[in-house]
Amino acid sequence: MQYLLSLLLSLSVLTSAYAATAEDWRKRSIYQIITDRYALPEGADPTACDPAKQTWCGGTWNTIKDNLDYIQNAGFTAIWISPVSENYQGPRTPYGDPYHGYWIADATKLNSKFGTADDLKALSDELHSRGMYLMVDVVVNNVMALSTTPDLSTYMFKDQSQYHPYCPIDWGNTTSEQNCWLGDLNVTLPDVNTQDPGVVSAYSTWIKALVQEFNIDGLRIDAAKHVDMQFWPQFCGAAGVYCIGEVFDADPGQALQWQGKQSLDAILNYPMYNALVDAFTIPGSQNMSAVTTMIEQIKQKSSDPTLLGNFLEDQDVPRWASLSVDPQSLWNAMTFNFMSDGLPIVYYGQEQGFNGNADPMNREPLWPSKYANTTTYQLITKLNQLRNHLINTTEDWVTTQVQVLSETKEAIAFMKGDVITVLTNIGSPPANVSIAAHTPFSNSASTTDILTCTQFAVGSNGTIEVEYSKGGRPVVLVPDDLLDNSGLCGHALATTVAGKGSQGAVTTSGASRGTLANVFAAGLVLVASSLLMSAL
Repeated sequence: MQYLLSLLLSLSVLTSAYAATAEDWRKRSIYQIITDRYALPEGADPTACDPAKQTWCGGTWNTIKDNLDYIQNAGFTAIWISPVSENYQGPRTPYGDPYHGYWIADATKLNSKFGTADDLKALSDELHSRGMYLMVDVVVNNVMALSTTPDLSTYMFKDQSQYHPYCPIDWGNTTSEQNCWLGDLNVTLPDVNTQDPGVVSAYSTWIKALVQEFNIDGLRIDAAKHVDMQFWPQFCGAAGVYCIGEVFDADPGQALQWQGKQSLDAILNYPMYNALVDAFTIPGSQNMSAVTTMIEQIKQKSSDPTLLGNFLEDQDVPRWASLSVDPQSLWNAMTFNFMSDGLPIVYYGQEQGFNGNADPMNREPLWPSKYANTTTYQLITKLNQLRNHLINTTEDWVTTQVQVLSETKEAIAFMKGDVITVLTNIGSPPANVSIAAHTPFSNSASTTDILTCTQFAVGSNGTIEVEYSKGGRPVVLVPDDLLDNSGLCGHALATTVAGKGSQGAVTTSGASRGTLANVFAAGLVLVASSLLMSAL
């Protein structure tokens, strides 16, 4: 009898929480949202939000929940939202108000500007009902203050010993970067002493409870390299979900030391971001070899390149359109992020061509775009559709690492699984250039460029050639037999796709890993209940 009661209790927990691992997350694509800037509540003034004013514009967890179709229809399978913890409450600072969510006060309390606990649970539930994941941004390195001697009574940690003494950062000195304070004397960011065992224990307890209460599937870690590396395995172990960290460093050797069992599951791929800027922006150095070199360096230094986060924009870097005047440069670089190793991440508004060049202007409201079905949105939709299809119908596409087939100063061709991607930095104007690459395909192979739905001939010795007499568009070549049930280029769309092996996490029926686990657990609960009734 006692065994059956314990079984029922255990299974009821399983139905409400099922941790998403790194293996689960590598199959996802992520739409990043600043909660305050994604969507307005009904009746709000759509013209009132000026990012230059650095104040709240009215976005909430409920307005995200009510506008998920825009994200899901583009094929995204996860969202990343702003930190959910309570922020500074007080007079306006020299840098505005904490609309962004990063000025933490008490981490254990929710940010009432974004909604209630029930609102956050409702967003999580709605995402999971759609087969989508929820990633939450978390800040543990610091809190926020307006002096170097703040009143600690308003914070999660209230004792002076739980913070490092104030000191300005000596950049390049690792100890200083981890123990001194970010920010400046206008807005200070008191550095939490994450070497203190009591702090480590309290943070672990908090994050475990947060993840479980709101069924959070993954964490994005702010300022990860400013915390001692030994902190992360215990913290992320307590969370029990995929952790991807912000390690703001262009050097792959420096950045990628933060990925692995000694630290985090993954990092945001700033080294590759910088290489893509070097290779594709117009005007720019257009150094295509930077991408080839970075692919090889990441292979050497990353514990798993397929877990890294690929991006072209976020809240801390300029919008792509402020760096590059030609939309083809965006489309080629974006295609790289979807078709190479790692998780593609799109920062809200990128699909609308937003061009804010720095904080706060790169944190525009999305609603003035009217959520238009732009050319970039359509490209993202097609890339997501292909990527999700490959994940569902192949055993190893997502875990197979990229191989560069050919590179010129104007173009690069690479292969991941059986898909070949050819990208260029020439921009929109026609050019009398081409790139050829040798592939494993036979000269009788039938392939399709899924971006234009045109058949592509394979020459002798498996050679393919792309020429740019009509401008520099990206090309994604897929063997025709791989497109069955994809819904792409005239191929029928399967209503349910059964994965061939370990990858069937994203299905066109909308069933997710968590959903299927809950169904299974619910069945076991019914069996256990029946046994219990028989015993009674």
